[in-house]
Amino acid sequence: MGSLGHIIGYAMGAVDLIGHFGTTLGDTQFKQLTVIAALGIMITSAITCWAVSERVLVSVREDPRRAKGRFKVFRQIWSTLLTLPPRIRGICNSVFWAWIAWFPFLVYSSTWVGEMYFRHEVPEGARETHDALGDMGRIGSTALTVYSTVTFISAWTMPILIRTPDHGSFTRRPPAMIAGWLEILDKVKPDLLTAWIISHLVFAGAMFLTPFASSIRSATLIVAFCGIPWSFAQWAPTTFLGIEVNKLSGASHPSIDSANGSASYRRLSDGSSIELRDTRLDRDDVEAGAVGATGELSGVYFGIMNIFTTIPQFIATFMSTIIFSVLEPGKSPELAEDARPGEQSDPDGPNAIAVCMFIGAISAVAAAWQTSKLKRM
Repeated sequence: MGSLGHIIGYAMGAVDLIGHFGTTLGDTQFKQLTVIAALGIMITSAITCWAVSERVLVSVREDPRRAKGRFKVFRQIWSTLLTLPPRIRGICNSVFWAWIAWFPFLVYSSTWVGEMYFRHEVPEGARETHDALGDMGRIGSTALTVYSTVTFISAWTMPILIRTPDHGSFTRRPPAMIAGWLEILDKVKPDLLTAWIISHLVFAGAMFLTPFASSIRSATLIVAFCGIPWSFAQWAPTTFLGIEVNKLSGASHPSIDSANGSASYRRLSDGSSIELRDTRLDRDDVEAGAVGATGELSGVYFGIMNIFTTIPQFIATFMSTIIFSVLEPGKSPELAEDARPGEQSDPDGPNAIAVCMFIGAISAVAAAWQTSKLKRM
């Protein structure tokens, strides 16, 4: 669904909105896109609030080891962060290095495609257009529309071609006509972890090519090709983290004796597994406690993975700032009409965005190495 929304959003960016809607929603392409995006967020959020209802979970007991006070959430996250289980830490490390590589691509790829057009293929007189920035945005949005389409297709087809971690946990009963073909396909399917490693390397290879792109067609092809590894970047980390959380919280699901309602379960607290044995508990109270513990584990660990996703964005932004200030100081030669020659960077010099993505490729290789370590855990 996210990829489908991206297709719609990027397709709108590729259309001349001012030419179709006038200045009702704003006098620039960007302003109109912002208004449309805000309306989309409001509508989809309203539908979600209307359609989804959540069960209220009440904790049956208070854990004395749980952090208390005004900053208890931060203390709990910090304590859990320092004592992450090895596989969860490995997943987070993979996500950390991967996002250093992905962030420049996600932020600058459309601008990079537009710059390829203005640097190598712009026709005579096109630089003097009154909406050069809009032209660059529409060209970049066209490339991102193709990229999102590839991501959308990959999200549907890759799960069929990849052996997921729960493969073999249930018996498949396909129609006899295709059973033989499916049996052959199952034998050659790579597992999800291997596919995730390959996706890192595929993305790294694409980013290594960015400094050598010299046409809008090659730039668009590189951007579109990244839709395949991006589908794995969205799918694999949450899948493996969910598996690990389920393993940890599986011990939190009580084993209930139907005769006396007793339960024995383990609960994770401050990174160490502490076994709590209850006797003669009411069945409903035990089940509620188990669900609450599972939800708490899930929220904490997925929140920590979001931290490992967010910090690389600051690192990549700082890296990009240095690269831009060194390689392309001053004003854009493609768009700054009022800049004096001394204030413009050399349009024939190295493209700063391509350099950022090239460095990101190195980080993607590091992400592949970190992911490969999960095979030995």
